[in-house]
Amino acid sequence: MRQSWRNLLLRLVVPALTAGAPTQAASADTLPWKNTNNALVVDAYELNTIDWNSLLSDKRIAAFISKASDGLPESFSCTGDHAGDTVAHCKTMWRKYAVSRELFQTRRLVARAAGLLWGSYHLARPGNPVDQANHFLEYADPKDDEMMILDLEGIDPQKFMSLEDAQIFAGHIRARTGRYPVLYTNHNTARYIAAYRNDYPVLARLPIWYARYKPDVKGVFPMGNWDNYLMWQFSSGTNCSKRRCPYRVPGTLTDIDVNVAPMSRAELAKIWARGNLLPAREPDPPLILAKIEMEPRARPAMDIAALAPDPIVSSSIPQSQVVRARRDF
Repeated sequence: MRQSWRNLLLRLVVPALTAGAPTQAASADTLPWKNTNNALVVDAYELNTIDWNSLLSDKRIAAFISKASDGLPESFSCTGDHAGDTVAHCKTMWRKYAVSRELFQTRRLVARAAGLLWGSYHLARPGNPVDQANHFLEYADPKDDEMMILDLEGIDPQKFMSLEDAQIFAGHIRARTGRYPVLYTNHNTARYIAAYRNDYPVLARLPIWYARYKPDVKGVFPMGNWDNYLMWQFSSGTNCSKRRCPYRVPGTLTDIDVNVAPMSRAELAKIWARGNLLPAREPDPPLILAKIEMEPRARPAMDIAALAPDPIVSSSIPQSQVVRARRDF
């Protein structure tokens, strides 16, 4: 019965959509990173190796985004219950945290001194979203001209921050800074948020930093409130090797993430740290179909796995966790 209902809607809605479909905007362009007028953005996590002299020789790179905080803040006391962890591992994690913070500050000094735009992201994990937002602001100490990003890798609340908590996170960032963060996510997560955008009115209106390792985004945008991507992460360790890579950044290895903006360096600078919500729109037929595909909402991970996924893997997550998380992308 459910399949018949879906087929009926497809027969009724799809022909009408095809007949009246708008012409694709710039988001449909193939290989937009080959357009030298489009700005490029590099993003990195703490284990990416960077030769800054070489990287800065590439004048197309307009901005650098670095991983900042990750989930809830570390416990530095290393006393009491460690949730099954050992005291030795607790101390190791504390040392890693201290080094990563020092590296973050060094990267910011170098990038900003070189005239690059700067941004930082928080890797969203399960746990109190207000504590995570405060952790991010304390760690990154974002300036008024720096971009803030919420990195949401999937919709399984056992592995990642829930969408409800992500809304709270974004709202708390806005309350403390006067600006909203950008949303970084992959296609399936973005599609789900777009389909249920009335349920997530803040999350669905954040500018989107879109991860997709394919040569184009034809048929993706418009999607919900998103007319286009703010940035498109098109290259990472997933599709970049020593033999072939969409774009090689000098002074980095194949695991560096590279992004393109559908605008020039000057245009990107004007909107880089704006922090506004996008205009809201009413749901349209494609989203009705998407909702049917993704029901029931109580079991999102199972339903998303049934869809044809994009092979999204972010370097925000260590490779040891990628295989386990791949079905959520």
